[in-house]
Amino acid sequence: LAVKEEPLSFLRIDRAETQFDEEIGMYDSRVYEKAHDLLWQMLKENYFEEEKNPCYYIYELTMNDRAQTGIVACASVDDYINGAIKKHENTRKDKEEDRIRHVEVCQAQTGPIFLAYRAKEEISNLVNTVKKDGTLYDFTAGDGIRHRVWIVSEVDRIKEIEKHFSLIENIYIADGHHRAASAVKVALRRRKRDPHYNGEEEYNYFLSVLFPDDQLMVLDYNRVVKDLNGMTREEFIGKLGEKFQVEAAGNEAYKPGRKGTFGMYMGDKWYRLTMKPEWCVNHPVDGLDVSLLQRHVLAPLLGIQDPKTDQRIDFVGGIRGLKELERRVKEDCAVAFALYPTSIQELFSVSDAGLLMPPKSTWFEPKLRSGLFIHSIK
Repeated sequence: LAVKEEPLSFLRIDRAETQFDEEIGMYDSRVYEKAHDLLWQMLKENYFEEEKNPCYYIYELTMNDRAQTGIVACASVDDYINGAIKKHENTRKDKEEDRIRHVEVCQAQTGPIFLAYRAKEEISNLVNTVKKDGTLYDFTAGDGIRHRVWIVSEVDRIKEIEKHFSLIENIYIADGHHRAASAVKVALRRRKRDPHYNGEEEYNYFLSVLFPDDQLMVLDYNRVVKDLNGMTREEFIGKLGEKFQVEAAGNEAYKPGRKGTFGMYMGDKWYRLTMKPEWCVNHPVDGLDVSLLQRHVLAPLLGIQDPKTDQRIDFVGGIRGLKELERRVKEDCAVAFALYPTSIQELFSVSDAGLLMPPKSTWFEPKLRSGLFIHSIK
């Protein structure tokens, strides 16, 4: 629908199956070829402007009067391989292969990877100085998110950015694991075909936006479950009482205010669940609220052993609010859980320990916009 209403929408390149009838599947080779043709035709018709000289961009997104500002750059495939760029989740082969084919056929990366780093005052000061200049782009999208872009083309500023980032030991993938993994695999395939590569080829880098951790907002990622696994509401609350302090929270939606607390909506009522101290653990993964809920409620009480595959559980991003949890319980679920958001520091801790986050642990807003920045790997 969005593509029909906006014929120049970048969705027609990112989701080129929209250009075909329904009988053409989204993984059909013609879909990727269409994406390539549309992208390069738009470039030919000057819908995109190609930079002739090295530069960085400063990219600010503002949602509900809250702004976060990152640096648009190309990250090194080798830094991903050697672990300087850290990840916190596994990727699915089918989703990887889709992005690999999209990048290979389009010969371009069209969706940036969302990276985070521990804030440095020197970088923040430089970014704020650049933001005093005139913007390259400034618009508010249909979803209300304002996007502003500045260009950094002065040689001295470019060198200063590179100097400060050279002193940062690790960068973290916040969002975009599949795009990152796919970009790396494209590079490895091309290296294999070109044994004389020197590492400077464009395919050795992937499009990214790097944000300081002190500007990022991680939203809650909530759960809804279809049934109570054969229990009555009273039986379920009784079982919860073994490991949680369970309190009625009234009819007003309860949003957890700290770690170890959960909101639960069931039978037109909200409850406050507080984990009893003896069941809390100090561990990068096991101590996460999403892990506590899975280990003490979803698996043993509701019988959901694998939330990635169990059809009885669904996940609701915090951007949709607690009213969405109420709606789901009234329509097709028996119980909903509102979680306290995983923090960016917890994400860093999991990555630093070389561990993986549980599925659906983090929800970042606002989302990076595809099509604003494109990295050609021709």
